[in-house]
Amino acid sequence: MNGIFRVPIPKNEPVKSYAPGSPERLALQNKLSELRSIEKDIPMYIGSEEVRTGNTIEIRPPHDRAHKLGVFHKGGAEHVEAAIKAALQARTKWADMPWEERAAIFLRAAELLAGPFRAEINAATMLAQSKNPFQAEIDAACELIDFFRFNVQYMTEIYSEQPPENSPATWNRLEYRPLEGFVFAITPFNFTSIAGNLPGAPALMGNTVVWKAAETQIYSADVIMRVFKAAGLPDGVINLVFVSGPVAGDVVFKHPDFAGIHFTGSTGVFQSLWKEIGTNIARYKSYPRIVGETGGKDFVMVHNSADVREVSTALARGAFEFQGQKCSAASRAYIPESMWPQVRETLKSMLNEMKMGPVEDFTNFINAVIDEKAFDKISSYIVNAKAAGQEIVSGGNFSKEKGFFIEPTVIRASSPDYITMCEEIFGPVLTIYVYPDQNFEETLQLVDRTGIYALTGSIFGYDRYAVKTACDALRNAAGNFYINDKPTGAVVGQQPFGGARGSGTNDKAGAKSNLLRWVSMRTMKENFLPPADYRYPFHAES
Repeated sequence: MNGIFRVPIPKNEPVKSYAPGSPERLALQNKLSELRSIEKDIPMYIGSEEVRTGNTIEIRPPHDRAHKLGVFHKGGAEHVEAAIKAALQARTKWADMPWEERAAIFLRAAELLAGPFRAEINAATMLAQSKNPFQAEIDAACELIDFFRFNVQYMTEIYSEQPPENSPATWNRLEYRPLEGFVFAITPFNFTSIAGNLPGAPALMGNTVVWKAAETQIYSADVIMRVFKAAGLPDGVINLVFVSGPVAGDVVFKHPDFAGIHFTGSTGVFQSLWKEIGTNIARYKSYPRIVGETGGKDFVMVHNSADVREVSTALARGAFEFQGQKCSAASRAYIPESMWPQVRETLKSMLNEMKMGPVEDFTNFINAVIDEKAFDKISSYIVNAKAAGQEIVSGGNFSKEKGFFIEPTVIRASSPDYITMCEEIFGPVLTIYVYPDQNFEETLQLVDRTGIYALTGSIFGYDRYAVKTACDALRNAAGNFYINDKPTGAVVGQQPFGGARGSGTNDKAGAKSNLLRWVSMRTMKENFLPPADYRYPFHAES
């Protein structure tokens, strides 16, 4: 089959409204009821096998701990070894697969998600990760569809980038080879789209993958694997295992064919993995690619030229959508004294209107945090803030009687270095520091030097000199920077996502640069008229 193929031009998947009476709302409600009525038995996927160990762990909704959605089968070191073996066995045939065939698989996966699997991927994300319909739709359906479509386009752009010049009688070209070995993908609970993209992006580029999903995301990870299979992904290309991090790491990072890691998770874990890889560097056939997006302590900086209601809306949405469990969530804000009384009352009014409860009630804005460990950690910050005399502007209550519910909580810190202004909490807690209006530029320096992270941030204001000053002062404080917008909601193809400093390697999910990390270039020069004499003209006698 010969041809210079053009892939479909990618477009962002439209976000459905789920308004009352809409067909998508009815389909989603029916799927939620269906999934609640059955108990799933979820296996690991290794090569062509569905592996069930009998060592089962229950899956329960964070917002309804009395209900059982099913179980997954936990594995051990032997299953990681089997997954690596399956990946390596599949590697040669997959790497040799023509790029357009790989593209077709992922384009089909996108269409399956947009159509027959849409209600299921959203319902699974809602039930097991406690997302409301809109948060599930923008994540599990739309963003994952966008990743698959845009990554295919980026792949073709990469392959088309060739040396611009050829000297007479030569042909120079670049080959973009998959990495030599297997890629290890470690995915988080909070975004189903990330869980699909981290193994999917390397696989699209011809790599084979061992995927370790977060235990609290396995329910929707199972749907992703079934989408891959329905799309025609060959056995062994992506292998999904359910093991603990230390068990997986002990096998993966000592294997000579370990070629790279695609990671989203905590900064501490990523740094420990990097250290482990460094310790074992002499074992590997090549230097592994290390790609990671980690923590954040994301900020909203406000100038006194900003609009009160716009600021309050950005804080309400940016801090409390999906219970603040986004690495991009607004977690600290800096408000000028002159605006604080109005922002305080407007924000409190908005939060008082927010309903909290289970995801099946579509009128709820706030649902549960992911598990008891997260609940205990987040609530401890609130308890300690009260004990330390910090002002609780709104919220502050929590209960795990029926589910892991924490009210949207706003703390006014007495100092800019109070612990909740500095440490990542990963929950529905926003801390505000009120600064004197005349200290705008000094406060920008404070924002920049607070904490180790540099993921997302925003500036609100309509004084363009002030906005320009903030953009310059905060150039290295955020990999995704927003002007008059909340610091969440990056869209594939529009805002490639990632941060630096303690927030990761800034390899930008949803960008061509990320896919470049999963290939190794080979330069090829073909000489059509090779020289037949070793001598050069300057050797001739005069």
